[in-house]
Amino acid sequence: MRVPVLTYHGLNVNGTDYPSNDHVALREDLALIRRLGWRVVPLQRVVEALLGEGDANADSFARTLAISFDDGAWFDWYDLEHPSHGVQPSLARLMREHRAQAGVAAPDVHATSFVIVSPDARAILDRTCMIGRGWWGDEWWPEACAEGLIAIESHSWDHNHDTLPRTAQRDGRKGTFRNIDTWAEADLELRQASEWLDRQCLGRRTSLLAYPYGEHSEYLVREYLPGFAHEHGLKAAFTTGAAPIERTSNPWLLPRYVCGHDWRAPGELESLLGNL
Repeated sequence: MRVPVLTYHGLNVNGTDYPSNDHVALREDLALIRRLGWRVVPLQRVVEALLGEGDANADSFARTLAISFDDGAWFDWYDLEHPSHGVQPSLARLMREHRAQAGVAAPDVHATSFVIVSPDARAILDRTCMIGRGWWGDEWWPEACAEGLIAIESHSWDHNHDTLPRTAQRDGRKGTFRNIDTWAEADLELRQASEWLDRQCLGRRTSLLAYPYGEHSEYLVREYLPGFAHEHGLKAAFTTGAAPIERTSNPWLLPRYVCGHDWRAPGELESLLGNL
């Protein structure tokens, strides 16, 4: 079992070519994935296989990968006209196109969007990290859950983002998730986020976390996540790390490859997959 998880940021629209635009990159990468004969499966299924749950078999993941998106802005779901770079097809549209073009070869096409949960935080981040057009709403999350193409999972309550006036971090030390290192902070960032998502997407249970910035504290990994699962309901957490998920991977430290950081061109992704 060596399953790479490829991560994209719909917010990365800084140009119209592969290195500057994750929408362009995802479209080209999906074409590469089809050409190479790799299969895209739900991230949840990979976690189930790792944990020995359900009928997922770790031996059945040859030439298989999973895809995730971070932050949960409108770019994941809606086609939007960027004022500087033109119309951007949503990441969901690109996944649907891949499913249609791959046909019977891609029956399980799926992605997971890790979303920043707090509505107040997203309203501020829409102004400080995007272009202030109200493109960070959550009304599409139930639609995504209902369609079944994109799962909605947690990217924490407020990302402990440095542009927010206040976060769950007790001392105002923002800009890193390594400072979330007490039960009270973790409870606000993770349990509160899970419960809010559960109410938004009825009929499902939040079970996956992507650490903001790919960062974590030892307290989260060693104590809170494994010790308080009965409270937060999470089963696994993802960092970055540029490695595949393997049988021996720690479920609270699952690695991902990040577009624009771990590969910057289709040829680099092809080499990455070839090395697996």
